Amino acid sequence: MKRYFITGIGTEVGKTITSAIVTEALEADYWKPIQAGDLEFSDTDKVKSLVRNAKTQYHPNSFSLNTPMSPHAAATIDGVNMFAKEIKTPLTSNEKLVVEGAGGLLVPINSTETILDLIQPNDKIIVVSRHYLGSINHTLLSIEILKNKGFKHIGILFNGEENKSTEEIISKMANVSILGRIDELNTITPTEIAYQAEKLHKALHLF
Repeated sequence: MKRYFITGIGTEVGKTITSAIVTEALEADYWKPIQAGDLEFSDTDKVKSLVRNAKTQYHPNSFSLNTPMSPHAAATIDGVNMFAKEIKTPLTSNEKLVVEGAGGLLVPINSTETILDLIQPNDKIIVVSRHYLGSINHTLLSIEILKNKGFKHIGILFNGEENKSTEEIISKMANVSILGRIDELNTITPTEIAYQAEKLHKALHLF
């Protein structure tokens, strides 16, 4: 099974929307191991509401935490001990699985482990980059730590309005696959998700 791990350069860069688009494009299963907060309409619920294909299955969170905070803090509030070894890839007949992280790579899940510890050696890692002041630094830092940890299959997916200068320097300095861009979405609907998925279909299947 191929796992596609969706991470971001920070919070609120569009990981869940990206996960929906990648899930639709690949007709993959979807899984968010750790959900912190928003349990009444979780990220899994959001992706499920946006994906049209009938093949995708949605796997339950390994940990569903009540407070919208860093997973380590939310787990402490809930009185939960959370360790990476307890987070097992769900069984699925689908040959592809989209895994959505929480926050960025170094978001703690306990006092010694981070989201980075949930990524498996053969994962295809998609880093979602959104343009803001400091995003070049955050993107290159994310790529650098992945490379330093020995990960080989890394791609960047830009989310939002184009910034040619920023994208050119990130592309040159990161030296990883550039998968394309998700347009700035004024409305987020299944139709729009399907359109973005079709645009990225070839790049994702070749990644």
